[in-house]
Amino acid sequence: MDSVTLDPLDLRLLHALQVDGRAPFSRIAEVLDVSDRTVARRFARLRFAGAARVTGVAGSGGTGHGEWLVRLRVEPAGAADLARALARRPDTAWVTVLSSDTEIACIVRTPEAGPAPLRELTRHRRIRDVTAHRVLRHLMGRCWRGRTSALTAEQIAALRPLAPDGAAAVRLNDLDRRLLPVLAADGRATYPRLARHVGWSESAVRRRVDELCRSGAVRFDVEVDSVLFGYTVQCLLWLTVAPARLASVAGTLAADAEAAFVGAITGPHNLLAIVVCRDEGALYTYISDRIGSLDGVHHVEATPVTSYTKRVAPAS
Repeated sequence: MDSVTLDPLDLRLLHALQVDGRAPFSRIAEVLDVSDRTVARRFARLRFAGAARVTGVAGSGGTGHGEWLVRLRVEPAGAADLARALARRPDTAWVTVLSSDTEIACIVRTPEAGPAPLRELTRHRRIRDVTAHRVLRHLMGRCWRGRTSALTAEQIAALRPLAPDGAAAVRLNDLDRRLLPVLAADGRATYPRLARHVGWSESAVRRRVDELCRSGAVRFDVEVDSVLFGYTVQCLLWLTVAPARLASVAGTLAADAEAAFVGAITGPHNLLAIVVCRDEGALYTYISDRIGSLDGVHHVEATPVTSYTKRVAPAS
């Protein structure tokens, strides 16, 4: 990523895109009280520099798919190659290198009743160990607050798209399987471009994208490095929590400004939190003071994020 600094307009633009990743630049410009050209130019600069990208994310709840969190312990020399190979898979949603290249964690989407494809995922000769944890429930309804604090409540309301209408689960069809990779690469791809790619009419593609969004089968996320906001440390916290306290602890963590994701998982750790902190001192304080004060937390393991290879977050 080229050297980039964010000014107040950049922060408002990124927040606007997090509210609605496919909002027309004209609507964003009206809400931000700037010109369409200014908004388009700012986003083009951020995207060209590799600082921000809108991506379409298939939700697990509306598509008949489940999620597995796969954790791989690897030889450091093989981490980068393996992470890139995992990122190229269409069934991975999130690939991150952890603990100075000694671990990789990724989200793998499977048919609802299907197991994680571990045999395919673990062919790399530098893998030392693998564990798979089913993601049982997402317990946080918002993204990391650090990138969604630049707009007023009125501006957010003006940009927010219609919420998913609770329609019946959408089963992905052949059209969707061609649409989703394009939206994953560029969530703001125009309808004419999408139509050319899938070989359908522009009106049919527009209707199907609208159906996927209304059902919650697809959402749009903004990939942006937290370092640009002045937060230099990201960490996965694997927590073992007393079952009776699981919902309470998860709700407490989900309300924290540091939280980027909170979810219930299977395995020896039953709760996963992804946190973003200013520096290592702030992470220490968060673990010792915040996590340490929560009733019901029996054990916590912290694995710092070294790098992201596929930055799309777990679906909500």
